[in-house]
Amino acid sequence: MTSAVPWPALDGIAYGGDYNPEQWSRETWHEDVALMREAGVTLVSVGIFSWALLETSKGVFDWEWLDEVLDLLHANGVAVDLGTPTASPPAWFFAAHPDARVLTRDGVALGFGSRGMASHSSPDYRAASVRIATELARRYAHHPAVVLWHVHNEYGTPVGEDYSAHAVREWRAWLREHYGSLDELNAAWGTAFWGQHYGEWEHIGAPATAASVVNPAQRLDYARFTDVQLRACFIAERDAIRAHAAQPITTNFMANQHNGCDLWAWAKEVDIVSDDHYLWAADEDAEIGLAIAADLSRSVGGGMPWILMEHSTSAVNWQPRNIAKVPGEMARNSFSHFGRGADGILFFQWRAGRSGAEKFHSAMLPHAGADSRVFREVVDLGAKLGRLAEVRGSRVHADVAILWDFESFWAQGLEWRPSDDLDNHERIRAFYERLWRDNITVDFALPGHDLSGYRLVIAPAQYLLSRSDAANLNSYVERGGTLVVSFFSAVVDENDAVHEGGFLAPLAESLGVRVEEHLPMREGAVADLRFDDALLTADVWQEDLVIAGAETRATYLGGPAAGKPAITRHQHGDGVGWYVSTRPDARSLAVLMSQIYRDAGISPADSPEGLEVVRRHGDGVEYVVAINHSETAVDMPTAGFDLLTQQEITDTATLAAGHVAVIRSSSADEGGGH
Repeated sequence: MTSAVPWPALDGIAYGGDYNPEQWSRETWHEDVALMREAGVTLVSVGIFSWALLETSKGVFDWEWLDEVLDLLHANGVAVDLGTPTASPPAWFFAAHPDARVLTRDGVALGFGSRGMASHSSPDYRAASVRIATELARRYAHHPAVVLWHVHNEYGTPVGEDYSAHAVREWRAWLREHYGSLDELNAAWGTAFWGQHYGEWEHIGAPATAASVVNPAQRLDYARFTDVQLRACFIAERDAIRAHAAQPITTNFMANQHNGCDLWAWAKEVDIVSDDHYLWAADEDAEIGLAIAADLSRSVGGGMPWILMEHSTSAVNWQPRNIAKVPGEMARNSFSHFGRGADGILFFQWRAGRSGAEKFHSAMLPHAGADSRVFREVVDLGAKLGRLAEVRGSRVHADVAILWDFESFWAQGLEWRPSDDLDNHERIRAFYERLWRDNITVDFALPGHDLSGYRLVIAPAQYLLSRSDAANLNSYVERGGTLVVSFFSAVVDENDAVHEGGFLAPLAESLGVRVEEHLPMREGAVADLRFDDALLTADVWQEDLVIAGAETRATYLGGPAAGKPAITRHQHGDGVGWYVSTRPDARSLAVLMSQIYRDAGISPADSPEGLEVVRRHGDGVEYVVAINHSETAVDMPTAGFDLLTQQEITDTATLAAGHVAVIRSSSADEGGGH
């Protein structure tokens, strides 16, 4: 974090959303604030896409309308998260600086008329961004409405990599600083392959589209470079604001979009982590993807409370089929984020827009107006969140960590991998879903983090693993931890070069096994495994394993590795390392994880199907957030005070279908974890 700046100066859980008054008449503004009061709105984001209206030409500013809006909101008890509008530069900027347009990998210059930033390496864009951020901070740093600053919007979406001349110039400078010499660069990139050796820095271009597959080490470094450049844009604006303003500063992440930003690095630069999350409508269990994004947001922020900066009241507008949320689903989504550590619940947007590309996106105040189901649910949610002020600042503890490494994902996602069926996010979702259904709370972590507070660490897709990070995992097991590693892990080092000693070599110490050969399966093929007395089923992938101390726990009964080990378990020091060399189906993964839980000393909750339970811990108090996703009522043994219904519970809480409870218990067991 950048400083000891406190949480925004608000009472209770923040509630509201994006507000775009510039799209509406002044008469509508007064209707808006009245309805905001009715809905219990306490925080709105303002100004995120209003650069052209604030700086009407270079250095010429019009503050009148924003002054009026901020004064009106403050008079009505609504605080402001004030945005810098740099995600969408004005037409006059691109007319003056056409070279600041982003160039795609295929050499296409992106035009004006959509959204998305200019070239992240353009000095003119940087200067213009700092100018507007500075002027905003000078004018509004002491405005009583402003409690939070919001830089830009969703970095990396929709514009990430840029291949313009500005980017190439900065890319070469980054490489010089990173490697120091061409000899080091050539060694790291393995340029002896295909005759790619470089003798001059000026000969190195961006990895644009070429005749065949471009050097994967170069592509990986370009992803790193892009992330650094995007973050430098944020830091420049952040520092310009901080020179004048003391309020906390954030930018909205996209934890569920995998948009090329390393959120572990970004979280170190913001005062408060905030995230935008939208359900993927095609996912019939979308609440699980939601939980992943929420846990990741909390994890990258070191477990501190965070803000859900955007989600939707109902349908979004940009998916192939934009499915409306059913009654009660908006509240369940909100409380899942809240249960996983969010102290702010905001939406995009307050009032549904009549024009533009997002006019079919849902809003707190829909096109149907205040006399609508959605608005009635918005009012009800605001009232419920208003009863939860005491929960703010409490923390979530987890005994399990799943490794989430953006650099490894970037590397695995490049071309010419052994199978098109390899999908790091699918593997993370599979293991996470098993834990979610067992009501086991999860943190995410990097392989180099201090993992000593976790009983169980799972590496579902750690394709790239440095030697130092591998040593950390080996040490974790030796000191008593339980480690589970899934297939196609520890294959390459940080330069995307296969490890000396072969696949999985850096983890041989803790896993007691090595991989002689990858054996991907044909499309649609499945094979059975014998696991103790159970018959398991798996697909996509097998490996030729060589035992080096581990015990074989499952054997392939068919497929290219028939008769050979499939799943192994190895005692290393005081801990245990499991290796899973294939992709078990959901039932088989449940059988496997039941054995792993025993090693880790973890007892899954015996909860009814569809009941999601998360706990937040304060000073001597525990808050149980229970969400019934099923279509029938469920009973949950517990005692305490339900903050939503304001009723005491003596031994059992009954949750109707689709309902939520937030129960305070004074007999909290703080537990372990991080």
